[in-house]
Formats: sequence, structure tokens, C-alpha cells
Amino acid sequence: MVKSKNSSVDFRGTLGDELKARKIALCMTGSVAAVKSPEIARELIRYGADVSCIMSDGVMDFIQPMLMEWASQNDVITKMSGRMEHIQLIEEGPEKIDLLLIAPATANTLSKIASGISDTPVTLLASSALGSGIPIVAAPSMHSSLWSNSVVKENLDRLRTIKVDVLTPQIDEGKAKITSTEVIVDAVIRRLTPQDFSGIRVFVTAGPTYENIDPIRIISNKSSGKMGFALAREAWRRGADVTLVSGPTKLTPPVSIDYTTIVTTRELYDVVKSKLNTKHYDLFLAAAAVGDFRPVKAINEKMSSRLSQSFNMKFETTEKVIHMVKKIQHDIFLLPFKVEWSLNHDKMIERAKMIIHETDADLVAVNDASLKGVAFDGDTNQILLLKKDGDTIDIPLDSKQRIASRILDVFIDIVGKHHQ
Repeated sequence: MVKSKNSSVDFRGTLGDELKARKIALCMTGSVAAVKSPEIARELIRYGADVSCIMSDGVMDFIQPMLMEWASQNDVITKMSGRMEHIQLIEEGPEKIDLLLIAPATANTLSKIASGISDTPVTLLASSALGSGIPIVAAPSMHSSLWSNSVVKENLDRLRTIKVDVLTPQIDEGKAKITSTEVIVDAVIRRLTPQDFSGIRVFVTAGPTYENIDPIRIISNKSSGKMGFALAREAWRRGADVTLVSGPTKLTPPVSIDYTTIVTTRELYDVVKSKLNTKHYDLFLAAAAVGDFRPVKAINEKMSSRLSQSFNMKFETTEKVIHMVKKIQHDIFLLPFKVEWSLNHDKMIERAKMIIHETDADLVAVNDASLKGVAFDGDTNQILLLKKDGDTIDIPLDSKQRIASRILDVFIDIVGKHHQ
């Protein structure tokens, strides 16, 4: 029986509760990429998961069970016994898993699973999970020659047809290396998240824009892009077809979304216009912190630092991206974000009403960047939502990922009521 060493792991849920009360079986097979398995286990726990580890004989040439026992704080299965662990983990009961993750997954193991072969603890558990309808996510790791092998490809395609999520590896140095821990955890969360956005097309703008003063200096703002990326990630996790256009950030978007980077407001305007003219969207989340002004004429060479104590520069207003959205797609649900500074509740509502009047927005999100932990750069936010009918929703200080979830819930609630 799989028993927990410590049900109150002190770092459980520190990154979120998306996997709270979820049981994940982390299966490892014989690849040097197994050195990443402890990190994967810990990251799953940081999102609330309870992780049990199953190891093939081959993987123990690279890492030992004691390491995975430490990482997961659970007993590790290295062979099936008379207690029928592969049945305990897939049948109804306290040990039943919600998802089986194979990371790393070798070509040998994946081909065996595709062929119904169950000769290791991992392949036996995978076959049992397939027969019981338990979702499986696999993160392959192999030499690129194996990844390109037509027989291996056929086996992977067969797995995909039975709804096994086979993640795309990173092709590098002649190898198909296991994808990043972030991508793996995202895939697990998505597979276990209700797909209430399936069939919904979502457009998100994120991050700052830069306007050049000279080739070195810019005018911008403190936006990190975290709110927009959280919205894109949450929509993707819930099954949406997501398009993300972002200004300069250090963030990595989820895989398999339409992702475009821009720098200036004019570039953002042109990209948004082009995409809106070529594809229909259901929801537009305007979370980018778009610069309102730019120099009328940027200087073509670096300004000397030996200028006099002051200099003058003429500015012009930039393109209004959110004013364009409803003009191109009249039926799109538009939700702009507006950052304010040191305003009371009534004033924030007044500013939100102005946005609705100017853009025909369906919902407006306003926050006050003067408050601690709100808006720029940090991982938390606090939002006031104003609906078109005047109703307001206050979302208290929370992580940007949880706030993104709340915002998408509000969209589903409004759209659902309109379609009743």
C-alpha cells in the first residue's frame, strides 16, 4: 500500500491550489532525464498535489528510491507485490489516483504501453489506468533518432488517439530532451481542470510597450505581464483556444497557444488588428499596459549624457488598441484592464464607466497601483470589476493566477445568463 510519510508537507500549495486533494502517480523510466523527477514531484506538491512515485528497474540506474521518497514524502513503488498496488491505485478507494504522469518516458516504455505490454511496474500501472479511464500525461525523453523513428511515431500517435497527452520534447544537441517542469505541470493541471472554455476563443494582450527616445533609451511602464499571462494560462488550462500578444517580458507562455511578441504600441495595434480581421474571437482580455504617449520623432543616435541640465521633447498620443476591438468584431466580449493610482471606490467605478462608454466594453477591471501588492511586477493583485449594467464585483487581494480564474468565472456567468 502507498502510504504518506507526511500529510502536512510544509510547502504543499505554496504556488497555488489547482491540484489540491489530487493524487498524482509519477512514473519514472530509464533515462538520465530522471534527474529532473524530484523537481517535478516537488512542483506538483507546490500546487497542492499528493504525489506517489513508481520506478522501473531501468530508472534506478540513475536515481534511487530514497530520493523520490524524500521528494514526494510518500512510499515509492519499485515492484508490484501481492498487495496489487496497480489495482489499489486505479480502483475506487483512498489510494485511487486522479492522473498518471510518466516523466521521463522512454521510447521503449511508450511503445510497450501502446502495444498493451505490461512487464514493469510503470507499464502495468499505465495499462490499468488506460482500462479504467484515468488520464495519462507522458513527457518523452530519448535520442532524436528514436524520436524520428517511424515505428515510435506510430506508437505515439496510437497513444494520442486514446487520449494520452504526449508532450513535445525539446530537440537539442541531437536529443529529444524532456520538456521543462513548468510545461509538464501545466499539462497536468490542464488535464485535471474542467474544460468549461472548450470551444471558446480567447485573445489576451499582456505586458508593457516600449517607445524609443533614442536607440538606447525608452519610455515605458512597470508592467511585468504577469496578469495577462495568468489570464492566458488560466483560459488555456480550461480548454480555450488562446491567442496571446505581449510586450517585452521575462515570462514563458503555455505551450500550444498562438503567441506573438511586440515592442511598441503601434506594433501591438497592427498585430491585434490583423488577428481580429482574420479570426473570430469570443473574449478579448486587454491586460497590456499600453503606453499612452511616444516622442513625435525619436532621435536616431544616442543622446549625449553631457547635455545641459534640461531638454525638451515633443510627445504625441499612441493608438488606442481597445477602441478598435468592437469596431472590427461587434459581438466580441471586451474586458479592458485599467490601472489607477490612489482613488477611492467611487472614483474607480467612475473611471470604469468612462471606459465602458468609450469602448463599448462588456466588463472592466480596475485596480489601484498605490496599494501594497497590487498591479505592477508582483504576483498578487486586487481588482474591481464593473459590469455593463452597473453591478460591481470586488475581488480581494490574491494571487494573479487565482484572480484570473475569478475573472473567467465572471465571464462564464455573464455569457451563460445571456444565453438562457
